Amino acid sequence: MLLKKMTYLVLASAVATGAALAEDAALPKPALNAALHDKLPDAIKTSGKMISVNNGSFPPYEIVTGTVMSGASADLTEALSAVLGVKIEHETVGGLPALLAGVNSGRYQFAFGPVGDYKDREASNDFVDWVQEFVVFATLKGNPKGISSLDTACGQRISVMAGGSAERVIKTQSDKCKADGKDAVEVQSYTDQPSSILAVRSKRADAFFSSQAPLTYFVSQANGQLELTGVGQKNGFEDIFQGAVVPKGSPLGPILIDAIKVLMADGSYAAIMKKWGLENNMIKEPGLNLGGQLPK
Repeated sequence: MLLKKMTYLVLASAVATGAALAEDAALPKPALNAALHDKLPDAIKTSGKMISVNNGSFPPYEIVTGTVMSGASADLTEALSAVLGVKIEHETVGGLPALLAGVNSGRYQFAFGPVGDYKDREASNDFVDWVQEFVVFATLKGNPKGISSLDTACGQRISVMAGGSAERVIKTQSDKCKADGKDAVEVQSYTDQPSSILAVRSKRADAFFSSQAPLTYFVSQANGQLELTGVGQKNGFEDIFQGAVVPKGSPLGPILIDAIKVLMADGSYAAIMKKWGLENNMIKEPGLNLGGQLPK
């Protein structure tokens, strides 16, 4: 699939297009941390830049408009670039498998994400976790199909992100539905979040099963047409941590952890997360490979 090269540099100010959850507020201005800059791999210091790959719009973290990315992840990578003293460019690929393949091949230095961290994925990659997440449903207002849990998804049309953990969970639930003598789930897999939520708004799908943070954003943008359901339930998952992705054993992992700690200490992390309505997804400190088991 063709790459959509993004020449947007996060040293420039992010343009928060369509970001109703974001408030216009002055963010802290992180200072260069010379010690962390010196720890960067020589190739990065020589080029003066890193490329962070994403798999399309993932509001309110990543909002891709043309060749510009805004959102919480854009603001945080802009802050990281100031701390590390290098530019961070963004490129978009289609789907999570392409993202992971691009990181592992060395085409991109990392994916800031956040991407779901699970033990199975840690076999090939290291995760620098900087948020906690939950998985819920978004339905049309009034929840006409009564979808409020995995068990109520039997016989319904559920959209998910292709290659993600939610896809695996809903497919397993579909098998369970059939084993229990109920109708299978009609699983609709899409390569990006906007297409998945559009399927619900256009009534081609009955619900979108995905991370709570972006679904909260989409509901806020839907002019009262959507609502969240299944909130406060496990929905097939253990505790979920999400973060940046680097190749297994990459020296960049510990450097990113220390850089995020700097942003937490100077208030940048909290200010950015609150700007985008992500207070409930904050964690006290970043960590390496905090994830649990990928749902079966």
